[in-house]
Amino acid sequence: MALLAAPALVLATGPDIKLQDVEGKEHNVNEYIGQGKWTVVAVWSADCPICRRDIYHMTFFYDEHRKKNATVLGLSVDGIGNRDKAKGFIEAQSLNFPNLIGEPEDASRLSGAMFIGTPTYYFFSPEGKFMTQRIGPVTQQQAEQILLDLEKQKKL
Repeated sequence: MALLAAPALVLATGPDIKLQDVEGKEHNVNEYIGQGKWTVVAVWSADCPICRRDIYHMTFFYDEHRKKNATVLGLSVDGIGNRDKAKGFIEAQSLNFPNLIGEPEDASRLSGAMFIGTPTYYFFSPEGKFMTQRIGPVTQQQAEQILLDLEKQKKL
């Protein structure tokens, strides 16, 4: 599996971006990224058929890793105006990890990489450094392998 090259972006903690949850409460992305665990940001849209089909892999990944070495943050790029649509997606898919709502440009600001479309997965180090992205579906096993590869790179 090839990882896409990430731009040289070094952050002391996660990016300083404020987004809302489905209830309208504002959160800083720093609350989730750069907190001592690997973070997978799953960028999705309620209208994305691949997202609907495959996002459950991240619920399993979250259950397996949240008390260990990694966590998941969902980012709906449906926009604040479509909060109800995003909330319906979260409920229909039984997403058990935190989710925030933003615009497509928020996905680019989050990673520093060009946002192509959904689904996209961003991988951040425990220190909050953007490491790589994967465009398209990612299974639990693929996410685990990406983290193993990134941990090896980090030790070099």
